[in-house]
Amino acid sequence: MEKIFNNTQVAFALKSDTELDRAYFLFKLISNQPLVRIGTAVTNFAIKAHLPVEGLIRATVFDHFCGGINEMDCLSVVDKMHTKGVSSVLDYSVEGKEEDEQFDAVLKMTLKTIDFAAEKVAIPFAVFKPTGLGRFELYEKLGEGQTLNEADKKDWNRVIERFDIICKAAHQQNVAVLIDAEESWMQDAADDLVTQMMKKYNKEKAVIFNTLQMYRHDRLTYLKKVHDLAEAEGFYIGMKVVRGAYMEKEHKRAEEKGYPTPICASKQATDDNYNAAVDYMLQHLNRMSIFVGTHNEESSYKVMTRISDFNLDKKDDRIWFGQLYGMSDNISYNLAEYDYNVAKYLPFGPVRDVMPYLIRRAEENTSVAGQTNRELELIKAERNRRKKEDK
Repeated sequence: MEKIFNNTQVAFALKSDTELDRAYFLFKLISNQPLVRIGTAVTNFAIKAHLPVEGLIRATVFDHFCGGINEMDCLSVVDKMHTKGVSSVLDYSVEGKEEDEQFDAVLKMTLKTIDFAAEKVAIPFAVFKPTGLGRFELYEKLGEGQTLNEADKKDWNRVIERFDIICKAAHQQNVAVLIDAEESWMQDAADDLVTQMMKKYNKEKAVIFNTLQMYRHDRLTYLKKVHDLAEAEGFYIGMKVVRGAYMEKEHKRAEEKGYPTPICASKQATDDNYNAAVDYMLQHLNRMSIFVGTHNEESSYKVMTRISDFNLDKKDDRIWFGQLYGMSDNISYNLAEYDYNVAKYLPFGPVRDVMPYLIRRAEENTSVAGQTNRELELIKAERNRRKKEDK
């Protein structure tokens, strides 16, 4: 397989020299763990104290990793990326809310992004998190088999209703919707609910997508179980396949509560699990659609190889690659240059409300040292290339 991800001219074609310098500065900061810890603490304090820091945040980390403060704000970014063949997934990234008013706001915003997606070919997917539509504790109780009290039952029925409203709208408007995965101890309840939605709305093709976090060693078995169910009951499966975002939290809880960690024993085991799931899905496209969420070059090459091995069309609408906005542009734009389906998750929302998401991004990049170093090396290479070109 030809190595294409080191082409920095393609990767950063949309970035001005100033934007490239800002990206270098940000990833340099993120590469320093103590600085990230201090910066996170200071930012949290400033926001809670209502200090006037939004302008600074907006001009630096927010604009690099987010599309804007509202959906209209994102459209210029959406259109700009689409000139290079990269699509967008508008992601309302307000996290950690626990009130019905906020859940209904997420419902309303998700329906709005479905409307946007129905009108713009550049936005092929909508997305939401299960806990955006209901309390974490509810999912957890159900996942652990606890009996719900009357108030909980009422709340859970409202969660089901919100899911159904979104999935029905997605089905009616022919817009695929990605439902993110979260912590393992709430995920069973979310999985059951998403499977219900697949049974109901994926009768003709995959419109509703669940998410598999492949750092969990049980997910390939789970995928095969859902596949058997889909074959038996006649519905299609949509799955976004990722490695996972809650590893430290998962290990810590397993240790505290004295159960075996659900996380694979090693990075290699996670990679093998990830590649096996993708391979399995590509072999069963008659029943499945896959969104390959990865910032891993090796995994991307493996998928490209398998697409070729299985004689599949690069533009097959059942196969998408995805990365986060502000990261791995070398993968996204070079894949698009070679005519693969690619979409960037484009987070948006009020600056203060999106800060938990941005802090998580910074912490994840810090813990995955290879990711940050790769970003820095690519940016350096492109800056040098431009300097030589200017001479």
